[in-house]
Amino acid sequence: MIIDNRVSSLSFTKDQVQHICHRNFGVGADGLMLIEKHPSLNFNLEYFNSDGSQSLCGNGSRAAVHFASQLGLVNGKATFNAFDGVHSAELLPSGIIKLKMTPVETVIEIMDDYFINTGSPHFVRFVSDIHNYPVLEEGRKIRYKEEFKPGGTNVNFVELQEGNTIFVRTYERGVENETLSCGTGVTAAAIAASMKGYLSPINIKTLGGDLAVEFKPSHPGAFHEIFLIGPAKMVFEGDLEL
Repeated sequence: MIIDNRVSSLSFTKDQVQHICHRNFGVGADGLMLIEKHPSLNFNLEYFNSDGSQSLCGNGSRAAVHFASQLGLVNGKATFNAFDGVHSAELLPSGIIKLKMTPVETVIEIMDDYFINTGSPHFVRFVSDIHNYPVLEEGRKIRYKEEFKPGGTNVNFVELQEGNTIFVRTYERGVENETLSCGTGVTAAAIAASMKGYLSPINIKTLGGDLAVEFKPSHPGAFHEIFLIGPAKMVFEGDLEL
């Protein structure tokens, strides 16, 4: 859910964010975003997870760029401030949005798994039979492990497929459930897949739709020029009274 807050008249408590994002009593959303004025960039983006905590949201940022374009704040290219710093994005003629992510400085290998920070922390595990994998149960166990405290981690389960393609399912902290797609998560998954021989751009399948991730290696275990690529579409618009 994205709100035009360029007049800076709105602020929300943690409880209000939780109420708005609640799928039974509120609008229903994985997160709440506010587009605000920025002194030198196209806009500032405030993102709240559905539990009221804050982080970077890759897919949310792409949706925000789409909305900012509709507001007339950007035309073709955008530069904006988010939770982890400044990002740039490009709106391609096809309607696809190409979002530049922050560089990855370190890929941590944990046995056969990986831990990668793509603006938000992500644990990546490769599995088979992804559609029947118990994402909620296994994701919850890893999210709260001692080594990831105090902030915890997002958890991604990834199946390697043919055609330089991976299928990703994500347990998101802050939502505390599986989400249909996670931008920072698929970015981490793509980088982890590159450690297994997959090449940029990597095609991504999620329950919520298809994406792609481009990147360039800086040196072993580090990557730059990382782009999250995919469509964004407005589902509905309206007014909300709290």
